[in-house]
Amino acid sequence: PQVLSTRDDIRDCSVDPPYLPPTVTNTTARLAVLRDLMQTHSVHAYIVPSTDAHMSEYISKRDARLGWLTGFTGSAGTAVVTQDKAALWTDSRYWTQAERELDCNWELQRTISIESIAMWILKAVPADRNVSLDPFLFSIDTWNSYSQALHGSGRTLLPLETNLVDQAWGDQRPLPSSSEIYSLPAEFTGSRWQEKVAGIRQRMEQHMRRPTAVLLSGLEETAWLFNLRGDDIPYNPVFYSYTLLTNTTISLFVEESRLSAAARESLRSGCPGPLCVELQQYGQVSAHLRRYTQGSVTVWLGTEYTTYGLYGIIPQEKLLEEKYSPVMMAKAVKNTHEQEMLRAAHVRDAVAVIQYLLWLEKTVPQGQVDEFSGAQHIDALRWAQKHSRGPSFQSISASG
Repeated sequence: PQVLSTRDDIRDCSVDPPYLPPTVTNTTARLAVLRDLMQTHSVHAYIVPSTDAHMSEYISKRDARLGWLTGFTGSAGTAVVTQDKAALWTDSRYWTQAERELDCNWELQRTISIESIAMWILKAVPADRNVSLDPFLFSIDTWNSYSQALHGSGRTLLPLETNLVDQAWGDQRPLPSSSEIYSLPAEFTGSRWQEKVAGIRQRMEQHMRRPTAVLLSGLEETAWLFNLRGDDIPYNPVFYSYTLLTNTTISLFVEESRLSAAARESLRSGCPGPLCVELQQYGQVSAHLRRYTQGSVTVWLGTEYTTYGLYGIIPQEKLLEEKYSPVMMAKAVKNTHEQEMLRAAHVRDAVAVIQYLLWLEKTVPQGQVDEFSGAQHIDALRWAQKHSRGPSFQSISASG
C-alpha cells in the first residue's frame, strides 16, 4: 500500500510511485516540448521569470509563463530548466503552495537570490555552454546580476528574443486582452494630458543633459500621462503600451482598435502639431526605437521599469538613466484635485469597511461566515460604493 506523506495535501517524491495531491499539474509533456526547443536553439539552461515585459507586479493570464510551465501559481518565482533538471525558486510565502502545485519534475529551491540561482546553474551546466533568457522579461539590474554571477565561468549568458515558453505554449496561450481602453473623466484627474506632456517636456529642457526623448515602459506611466485606463491586468487599471515622447512628437504604442472613440478623439485633438499623439502598433516599439536612436539623440528612461531588451537597443552614449522616469516622478506628486479625490475614495472605502465590521459582529457568532465568504462580502460592499472599479488586490482574509 502507498505510504502517504504526513500531510496528504503536499507532494511526496520520496515514495514509489510518488504521492501527488490533486492540486498538482503534470508538466512532463510541457518540459519535453521546451527541451526540444532549447536543443534547436543550442540553449543548455533557460531562465523563466514570473514578470511581464513592463516589470509589472501583477500580470495577465497571457503572461503567466512560469505558472503554465511549472503549475505553480504564486505571484513571485523564477524557474530554470536544463536538459535533465528543472528547479523553481520562490520565497517563504509560497513554499507550502509550491509543494501542493509542483510535480516531481521540479526541485523546489527555498532561497531567492540570483547568486543561489547562478550557483545551481554552474553545477547543472558544464562550461562552454549557453544560459539563455528572453531579454524583454528581465530588468536591467537583474540582467546585470546574472551577467556578473556567470562572468568568467565559461558559461555564456545569451539573450534570445524568441520566447521559448511562448513557443511551447503555442495556441493554448491565452489571447491578448480586447477590452476597451477609455479616457478617465476630467473630474478625476485635475489636469489635462496636454498639460502633463508640457510639464515633462519642460523637465527635459531643464535637465543638464538636455534629453531629446523620454521612453516609458511602466504601464502606469502611460496610463497616467494620457489620462487613460484599461483592465488588461486583474486589479490594475492599466493596458499594454509604451510611449516615446520627444520635444516635438508623441508616439503611443498600443492596440489602436481598443481605444474608445472618446479616447481616440482626445489623443488626436492636437493633430497636426507637437501635441498630436501618433498611434503605433504595440509590437513596433523595438523597431521604432532602433530607427530613432540612429540620429543625434539622448533617450531618458527609468531603469526600474525598462527591460534589458529595450535598454540594449539604445547605444550607451545616447542613454540618460535614472531609477525612475520623469513621468513616474511627476505622477508621485499629487495635485490638489487628486488629493481631494484620494481622500474622498478613502472615505467611501471606510464606509464599506465599517459596514463589513458590523456585519462580522452579527454573523461570526452565528457560525455562518468563513474567510472566503467574508472576502466576497467586503468585495460586494466596496462594489456598491459610488465610482467603484473593484478592489486593488484580491482580499487577504484570515482569522484565528
